[in-house]
Amino acid sequence: MKAMMVVGTTSHAGKSFITSAICRILSRQGWHVTPFKGQNMALNAYVTTTGGEIGYAQAVQAWAAGINPRVEMNPILLKPQGNMTSQVILGGKAVGVTTAAEYYEKYFDKGWQVITKSLNRLAAEYDFVVCEGAGSPAEINLQHRDLTNMRIAKHLNAPTLLVVDIDRGGAFAHVVGTLQLLGESERALIKGVVINKFRGQRSLLDSGIEWLENYTGIPVLGVIPWRDISFSAEDSLGLLDRNHSRTEKETNITVLRLPHISNFTDFEPLDAENTVAIQYLDLHQHLGYPDAVIIPGSKTTINDLMALHETGMTKQLQDYIAAGGIILGICGGFQMLGEMVFDPDQLESDNVAYPALGLLPIETVITPEKIVRQRQTCSLYPQPGFPINGYEIHQGITRFPINRSHPIKTTIHALFDDNSLGMVNDNQSVWGCYLHGIFDNGAWRRTWLNYLRHRRGLPYLPTGITNYREQRETILDNLADLVEEFVDLTPLLNNKSI
Repeated sequence: MKAMMVVGTTSHAGKSFITSAICRILSRQGWHVTPFKGQNMALNAYVTTTGGEIGYAQAVQAWAAGINPRVEMNPILLKPQGNMTSQVILGGKAVGVTTAAEYYEKYFDKGWQVITKSLNRLAAEYDFVVCEGAGSPAEINLQHRDLTNMRIAKHLNAPTLLVVDIDRGGAFAHVVGTLQLLGESERALIKGVVINKFRGQRSLLDSGIEWLENYTGIPVLGVIPWRDISFSAEDSLGLLDRNHSRTEKETNITVLRLPHISNFTDFEPLDAENTVAIQYLDLHQHLGYPDAVIIPGSKTTINDLMALHETGMTKQLQDYIAAGGIILGICGGFQMLGEMVFDPDQLESDNVAYPALGLLPIETVITPEKIVRQRQTCSLYPQPGFPINGYEIHQGITRFPINRSHPIKTTIHALFDDNSLGMVNDNQSVWGCYLHGIFDNGAWRRTWLNYLRHRRGLPYLPTGITNYREQRETILDNLADLVEEFVDLTPLLNNKSI
């Protein structure tokens, strides 16, 4: 198998987007290409057709390559869940919870086995693999247990691209320091440097690039200018960039930035709407009165419920609804809308029961078994008949309470023809669903937005539009065009090792 590796001097340097762009470039050149990331730590996840969990970034990279996502593309996924622990996903399936120290002892050997097994399977079906690293490859305290950077590059003898984010400052020091901390055999695999997110006049960099190339002996293969192109953020660091220049638009939606927020990639289709402004709000901030509030997915529902209560956000949400607001909860956010969340096995906290927001007459029981599956259903609200595609990733079963007197006096209706997937209250002020990817469905998204617009007397948006995957294809093409214009991949593609 021909291989290429993309590593970065830091997290958020641009590894994921460059890997996606290279996958699209090679696919357009006729390569049967696959992405690969040995180990990923992220709360943005995707469910494959076989019901396996992988990092959402690898799903995007698979789409960039023109293929379906599969578990072999990301054989290890670590999902942080608080208290210095992470859930471990091996080969798409949850296998346990571990601390960082325990992980090396319990899962390092197993992890390397599943990585090499996955690479062997991909090698049998694809003729090129584009591998993405994680964080920095030069964390000297972690190199002995590295499962996703230079260990994989050495295993594949893969020419490697080193990406640095110049927008943060210190780019030359980052490159030199990273190379200095790599072992000799690792450093020999670095065939080029890419400077990412450059703002300003390109000629001002020339003297620095000349010095860097002379000092390191490694060519700078490109300088990618800053472009405001929407792209999936792999972790919550990406949210720091999401609120820039968020001016008021026709529809203003606030997403609560939960401590354990997950799958905020759900909101990319909303972000792509020209009439919609998305604001990610810290729980200590004032809620105000947006057109709608979204409570997103959460890795630990009870812990994030505690944060809502402790910060006073619960009271703000209840006052917001009382004043005529609209709230939508997705996955963990859906579970938070009810009366109670029960955790009999104390999987998420020391509480066996914890009060929720009290906005829907439902209860959720956290269960050891994780529900991970793709779903196809049909909408009943806000308008019946739309086909809906999405996926579930949650621990917990939500139900109507049995034989109890409920303080919440409201009728609720199923959102979809499968009533386990979501519900809305009688006056359509509180919406909840388990489906990640709900806004990818163009007609449903526009109809829900039109419900918000109608309340403000705004004209309806057309609903006869394609699903978001069509827009994503354009975004991926734009990314590939950008990298192809400003980066010379020839030294990596023509390297004798591939």
